[in-house]
Amino acid sequence: MAAETTDLDTIRERAERWLADDPDPAGRAELRAVLDQLPGSAPELADRFAGPLTFGTAGLRGPLRAGPNGMNLAVVTQAAAGLVAWLAAQGGAGPLVIGYDARRGSREFAARTAQVATGAGRSALLLPRPLPTPVLAYAVRHLSAVAGVMVTASHNPPQDNGYKVYLGAELGGGSGAGAQIVPPADAGIEAAIRAVGSLTRVPLGPAGQVLGDDLVAAYVARAAGVVAPGGSRELTVAYTPLHGVGAAVFTATFAAAGFPTPGVVPDQAEPDPDFPTVSFPNPEEPGAVDRLVALAARTDADLAIANDPDADRCAVAVREPSGGPDGPGWRMLRGDEVGVLLADHLMRGGVTGLYATTIVSSSLLRAMCTARGLPYDETLTGFKWIVRAGDGSDPLVFGYEEALGYCVAPDHVRDKDGITAALTVAELAADLKVQGLTLTDRLDELAAEFGVHQTDQLSVRVDDLRLITGAMARIRAVTPTTLLGRPVTEAQDLLPEADVVILRTAAARVVIRPSGTEPKLKAYLEVVEPVADGDVAVARTRAASAVATLRTEIAHALGV
Repeated sequence: MAAETTDLDTIRERAERWLADDPDPAGRAELRAVLDQLPGSAPELADRFAGPLTFGTAGLRGPLRAGPNGMNLAVVTQAAAGLVAWLAAQGGAGPLVIGYDARRGSREFAARTAQVATGAGRSALLLPRPLPTPVLAYAVRHLSAVAGVMVTASHNPPQDNGYKVYLGAELGGGSGAGAQIVPPADAGIEAAIRAVGSLTRVPLGPAGQVLGDDLVAAYVARAAGVVAPGGSRELTVAYTPLHGVGAAVFTATFAAAGFPTPGVVPDQAEPDPDFPTVSFPNPEEPGAVDRLVALAARTDADLAIANDPDADRCAVAVREPSGGPDGPGWRMLRGDEVGVLLADHLMRGGVTGLYATTIVSSSLLRAMCTARGLPYDETLTGFKWIVRAGDGSDPLVFGYEEALGYCVAPDHVRDKDGITAALTVAELAADLKVQGLTLTDRLDELAAEFGVHQTDQLSVRVDDLRLITGAMARIRAVTPTTLLGRPVTEAQDLLPEADVVILRTAAARVVIRPSGTEPKLKAYLEVVEPVADGDVAVARTRAASAVATLRTEIAHALGV
C-alpha cells in the first residue's frame, strides 16, 4: 500500500508540474478534472504520464488528451520548438510550410506551430484551409521550404491526431526533397524537443502568412499533368473522401484532366472529425466503403475510388464479372493489385527509371521489372524509404506500398499521393474501356504472363502492446520449418535494423512485423501459383486456397 501511495504521489507531482507549464486553459481544465477524481482516476492519470509521445520517422501520433502522452497544445508547442531549434542548428534556411486536416485540434496545432516558428525568427507559411497531405508535400518543394509540417492522423480513429515532418532539398537531399524524415533526423529532432525546457519560455511570434488558393491551383495543374493528353476520358467514377479533406482537390484535379466530375457519396463528402458513417476511417476496414459501392452500383459507374481522410492513400473497387440477384457485385482491389496495374501502365507508356516497393509488398513488381529490363529496388515499409530507393544511378519513377499508397509522379509529390494515383487508375481504366477491357482483364493478362501472385494479410489489433512483443518473440524462438507442406528455405530476421521476420519457401513468402502507426501485429502473406495452359481462373482458385491455409498456419505459429 505504501508503494502504491508513493507512486500516486509521484504521478500527482508530475501532473501538477505539467499543469503549471501547460499553455492551454482547456488542457489545464481537463487535467485538473482528472486530478480531482483521484484516487479513482489513478489508472487514467498514470496512462497520461506513462511517458512522452516519442518523435520518430512518422513524427508524433496519439490520442487527443492533456498530458505528455497525448496530442495537445503543450506537446505541439514543445514539438514545434524542438523542430525549429533543430532546423536552425542544421543551418537550414527558408520558410517552414504548415498544413493541416479537419480533425479536432488540427487548425489550432498548425497555428501554434506557425507562432513558434515566427517566434524563433523563421518565416511560417500556412496552407489556406484543411487540405490533403499530398498538397503539403508538394508545397515543400514548390515553395523551396526548409521543411514542412502536416497536422494529421491520416486514417487513425477520430480521437487521434498527429504531426508529420517533411524536409526540403537543403536538408533532405535530392531524393529526400519534400519527403518525410528518416534517421538520424528523427533522433535529432527528438533530442531537440526534450531540450526545450519550460514552455512558458518558448517565444511566440505572429500568426505567419496564410497562403492563397494559387498554391492549391498549382498542385491541381501539376497533378492533372500526370495523365497523357489525348487519351479517352469516357469514364464514370464514384468517389468518397470518407469524411476527410480530399473531395474538393480530387474533383478539381479530375476536371482539370478532362474527366467527367466524379459522383461523390453525399453523406461522406464534407470533412467531419467524428467520421459518423464509418466505424473506422480507413478504406481497408470492413464496411468503410459500403456507401461508395452502393453509389457506384446506383450510377452504373465504371470505377469506385476512395481516399483516406488526408487523401494520401487510394482504394479502388471494380465491378465483379459475375452478377447476383441484385446485379453485378463489386470487389475492392488489393493494394498490390493496384500497385502492379499502375506500374504496368507506366511501363507500357514508356516510363523508364527505377520502380520500387517494400519488403511486405507483392514480388510481382520485381518479376515485371526483371522481365522488362527495368531497375528495381525493395525497401523497408514506409514511403520515407520508398522515395529514397536505389543507389542514385536511376531516377525513381514509381513507388508503391501494399497499404494503398502510390507515388506515380515523384517529381511532383515525393510521397504517396492518393489523388494522382486515382487519376492514373482512371486513365488506365478509360484506355481499357475503349478496348472493351477492364482492370481485372489486365490483371489476368499479368497473371498469365508472370503467374498468380496471391496476397493476403493477417492483421491483429490489440489493446495490450505486450501481445505483439510476445508474438514476435514466439516466432523467433519457434520458427516454422515448413509452410504449406514445403520446407522453409530462408528465415530472415531484420533486427536490429527493423522488427521484421521474413519466411520463404519455393512458392510462398511471409513477412511479420508490428505496425508502425497502429496497435496491430501484421503478417503479409504471398503465394505464387503458375498458370497452366492459360487457365488463370484455376490458378487463382488454387492460390486462394493456399493463402487461406497459410493464414491459418501463421496465426497458429504466432499464437494469435
